[in-house]
Amino acid sequence: MSKIVRAHTNIALIKYWGKANAELRLPLMSSLSMTLDAFYTDTSVEKTNDENAFYLNGQKQDSKQSQRVFSYLTKLQNKFGYHDNLIVKSVNHVPTSAGLASSSSAFAALAAAFCQYYNIQVDKKELSRLARIGSGSACRSIFGGFSVWQKGDSDASSYAYALDEHPQMDLHLLAVELNTNQKKISSTSGMKEAQSSPFFNPWLERNETELNQMIAAIKNDDFTALGELAELNANEMHAINLTAQPKFTYFEPNTIRAIKLVEDLRKEGIECYYTIDAGPNIKILCRLRNSKEIIERFKSVFNNVNIVIANFGPGITYLD
Repeated sequence: MSKIVRAHTNIALIKYWGKANAELRLPLMSSLSMTLDAFYTDTSVEKTNDENAFYLNGQKQDSKQSQRVFSYLTKLQNKFGYHDNLIVKSVNHVPTSAGLASSSSAFAALAAAFCQYYNIQVDKKELSRLARIGSGSACRSIFGGFSVWQKGDSDASSYAYALDEHPQMDLHLLAVELNTNQKKISSTSGMKEAQSSPFFNPWLERNETELNQMIAAIKNDDFTALGELAELNANEMHAINLTAQPKFTYFEPNTIRAIKLVEDLRKEGIECYYTIDAGPNIKILCRLRNSKEIIERFKSVFNNVNIVIANFGPGITYLD
């Protein structure tokens, strides 16, 4: 019997930005993320006697929009020996392609819904490997709180694990939606182009050091160290984009204005930090007590800005 599976999106504090193997989605670097309670995808899978069908937010998607979903499901069916046509129904509560990793919750939910429907018994480590094949960041959304994606060097050794699924750190994220348009450069294209930067390999060499520093900040409940390192790591990633051949950026003019505002708030004694993924929108890391003032300042500077506050979210959840 089909049940709805919920997966929450995550935001990488130590970034994944480059594939060693595109087919298996093996990364060039390890990454660390925070799962978010405010953004999630609900998905169900079941057999049908008709053709494959994918419904997103109640709307049947055309073959082009469904291609990635069923290409992924075919891989899972081949792996486990199933050959059914399927109906996939997803409701997405994530702004699609605007800098939040909507694919992380989408493919984590899809992997879990497939295994649930066919009663395939897998542990979370194996489920993270299955989700990774659909979308790299999806492997981290199997877990709540803080999780680490161990890069590995093969299908078997590249998976995510829970660092702390129930963190007590006073850490909140403000998702600041400055631009609702789909990004002009896909993450897949951006990752490929970024490797042409002369600074890509030096950044890669720093990955293990920065990952271990972030793990230490989390274990020590050190908000300042976490925020400074998350901001540094994001800036390193975007500097690589700007020095690629040809160079490119996800930043828009309002992205720069938002960065400046975060820096101004910090100078005024309101401790907060930014991180930015593959898109124009920034995410602000702050303590709960400062969130109201930060939101008010952003709304006074940006017209019609949408800001959502998020805390730690759970891992995969099976709904009735």
